[in-house]
Amino acid sequence: MTTDWHLDPGLLTQYGSGVLEPSRLMAVEAHLSACAPCRALIPADEAWLADSWSAVFDDIHAPRIGPVQRLLARAGLPEHRFRLLTATPALRWSWLLATATVLTLAVAAAWLGSDSTQLVGHAFLVLAPILPVVAVSGAYGPPADPMHEITGTTPAAGPALVLWRAVSVIGVAVVMAAVAAALLPGPGWYAVAWLLPALLLCTGTLALATLLSLPVAAGVLGGLWLTGVLSAAGTSGELIVASMFGPTAQLAYLLAAALAAAVLILRRRRFDLGES
Repeated sequence: MTTDWHLDPGLLTQYGSGVLEPSRLMAVEAHLSACAPCRALIPADEAWLADSWSAVFDDIHAPRIGPVQRLLARAGLPEHRFRLLTATPALRWSWLLATATVLTLAVAAAWLGSDSTQLVGHAFLVLAPILPVVAVSGAYGPPADPMHEITGTTPAAGPALVLWRAVSVIGVAVVMAAVAAALLPGPGWYAVAWLLPALLLCTGTLALATLLSLPVAAGVLGGLWLTGVLSAAGTSGELIVASMFGPTAQLAYLLAAALAAAVLILRRRRFDLGES
């Protein structure tokens, strides 16, 4: 097998330095496997190659099992599902640390600023439901996933992968926000008042993703929520909380979330896999 083109020196240098993103790395290696002249340009290092293959063999045949995987395995999650979920883009350390930092600052601001404690509590209630939606928007598809072109062509792609990744990021985001909510000063119901709105926004985003791409669906639902908040910004914080988080509103969120879940179930095979 021969090729009509060859890798340029700059690309070979990046490949040798290990700085290529995964999709380009796999493309270069696919070319090298079919192009002897390009392979000849890469310096041979037998010791490095032997060590690399040994490490790859060990990782494949005896992967390291961490405490989280042990816990999930005891709960009945198969190993292949765990591997699938760990590749979820929105579960990267950068996103987790950023989320934890924002929540920590919110709790600190509520405790240190006594005059604004109630205001911070109100702001947390308004913004917390969007946190899981932001995570869902980056769970599947470009530009959040640099491997999307590859994963999108695998048998695991499609509704099943979207839902598994969405469940994983929603769970992590909700747990983190719930811990922060429990640490907020103020009425105890602050710790749970945001959960039903978050449920509605997440299920609504997934249902809308059967028509639009996932990031766009998240942007639409998040934008509608913020628009409703801004439209009520002229009233006092107590009135905003009463109107958006009172018993009537909570019942409406629950019913709307159930409707969104029904739409998602009926249209689960219609995810826009070309864009989402």
